[in-house]
Amino acid sequence: MKPMALGAIRFYQRFISPSWPGACKYQPTCSHYGHEAIARHGFIKGISLTAWRLVRCNPFNSGGYDPVP
Repeated sequence: MKPMALGAIRFYQRFISPSWPGACKYQPTCSHYGHEAIARHGFIKGISLTAWRLVRCNPFNSGGYDPVP
């Protein structure tokens, strides 16, 4: 599952993300965060961390620097 998830994120970064310039309010971007979280912590915990990050990415949150723990 881990290689498939990382491949899906890379596909998004390469082919979909360039169409939406500068939309992420966090550093690193949500897709980079997801890739690093899955690579570092494995599929289950990485997906959980990424899902929590995506929930926080909304108009009511100011964003900023938020590295993978």
